Amino acid sequence: MDEVKVIWTTLARRERDAIFDYWNMRNKSNHYSKKLNLIIYQKIDLLKSNPFIGIETDFKPYRILHFENYGLVYRSEQELLYIISVWDNRQNPSKLKKLLGL
Repeated sequence: MDEVKVIWTTLARRERDAIFDYWNMRNKSNHYSKKLNLIIYQKIDLLKSNPFIGIETDFKPYRILHFENYGLVYRSEQELLYIISVWDNRQNPSKLKKLLGL
């Protein structure tokens, strides 16, 4: 079986970086950002081997895998895993629908 390729959308990268910037400024340290980054990549490794582990959303074909106060919004196609968004779960869910263009 081939390795699953992970593709980050520009939006997901921007959101991830904004989250890191927020915590770096708030805590005056990058310790928590490093912890979040490690968790994100652990979750991605989990998704690579179990792409259906995330919760199915009302917005097909997207799924979400929660961690801390965040969620990885993703979709899986054969040997590709698309990271669509790094979503802050404390936001209004209707904003996610708009973000996904639905």
